[in-house]
Amino acid sequence: MMTIIKNREKLLSNASSQKDRKAREIALDAIEEAFKTADPKRIMFSKVRLENESLKINSETFDLSKYKRIFVLGGGKASGTMAEALEEILKDRIEAGIIVVPKGVAKKHKLSRIKLHESSHPIPDESSVSGAKKIIELAERAENDDLVICLISGGGSSLMALPREGISLKDKQKVTDLLLKSGATINEINAVRKHISSFKGGQLARAVYPASLIGLLLSDVLGDPLDVIASGPTVPDSSTFSDAVSILQEYNLWDKVPETIRQILTEGMKGKIAETPKKGDPIFKRVKNIVIGNNRLACMAALSSVRKRGLNALFLTSFLEGEARHIGTFFGAMGKEIMVTDYPIASPAAVIAGGETTVTVTGKGIGGRNQEIALSAALKISGADGVVIASASTDGIDGPTDAAGAIVDGKTVQRSRELGIDPSEALRNNDSYTFFSKLDDLIITGPTGTNVNDISILVKV
Repeated sequence: MMTIIKNREKLLSNASSQKDRKAREIALDAIEEAFKTADPKRIMFSKVRLENESLKINSETFDLSKYKRIFVLGGGKASGTMAEALEEILKDRIEAGIIVVPKGVAKKHKLSRIKLHESSHPIPDESSVSGAKKIIELAERAENDDLVICLISGGGSSLMALPREGISLKDKQKVTDLLLKSGATINEINAVRKHISSFKGGQLARAVYPASLIGLLLSDVLGDPLDVIASGPTVPDSSTFSDAVSILQEYNLWDKVPETIRQILTEGMKGKIAETPKKGDPIFKRVKNIVIGNNRLACMAALSSVRKRGLNALFLTSFLEGEARHIGTFFGAMGKEIMVTDYPIASPAAVIAGGETTVTVTGKGIGGRNQEIALSAALKISGADGVVIASASTDGIDGPTDAAGAIVDGKTVQRSRELGIDPSEALRNNDSYTFFSKLDDLIITGPTGTNVNDISILVKV
């Protein structure tokens, strides 16, 4: 079996008992299976196929003989791999394409018809702007009898950034940074980004019109709302300028964002600037957006993995959100409940949940939401035997770190204190990365080239 977790053996050797080792092994196996299932190429080949001139995507069928040319556009962490698969499927039917990917990954892909452009994530830079411009330029080449296939995945919002006229990239970078540290959800962050952009919120669809458009979306957003995935460049926008203002006010950011941002959003609220395209706009008549992969798909793979190991398994939700430390406490409490009462599921057991939590940064440490979940959970299960909690981001990058997440058991707190590390202080200081680095309990995968949110797993053996 291909190993995705690079430091797997170290994570297993950190177990202080046979029960802990077994629980760690089961949890890591489940995470690896979830990551493999979320592989963009695997998803593309399972969801997209060509039969003669019929392109079949899920239950939809498109007659390619109706189109003169096919263009491929898009961006996101998984888009390079999606493009690779699409080239294998369509071959020389593709006229041209441009896909925006994170810096450093273009060399990993072999493409002939589709060009890759590297840009920045999670804070956009000048390469993000030039990439978005290249996409718009190619989109505007498409004519009435052409087909444009857009490959969209998580990370697309920052990778494809085209600030609205009157807003500088520096201003947009500041807003993005403030929102990421505020505890705002991805839906809220994207509602703001769409209204300071000339690309997001259906505006790519406007550039493609009157050509036909198929959007293939790999979702990194809870519930798969089409207008939120990569800020919905091919989808009618359900948010408004008023929403963007309310979000900035709710998180006490209105007075912190640049004056240009406040001015644009205020003018938009007053109707002086046109809204993003909404449902019913004629530009969407020939647009079909299809979600081909999401967090639930990864969770089901993890569920199947633990069941094969003979565990009773409970899938909680793929809508997990809230403060990471609170979610960690909840998982820890559930672990103790199972240990003491065999409720809500009898041991040996596994509980699986997916989604995306947030971290309101108040300390000066470094960490990520999955590492913070694990650290908080460790405090709750301290002293237990055979109880393990692991949490990881499917893109392999948890916050501003090189780790996907972390794993803990009932001895984690004891081990840390023996090293002179205070876990409660690490949590208060949002310093989970430093904490787990010293314990060698970070889950290291490297960038996976996909993103379908996070997965958290509790195992009790």
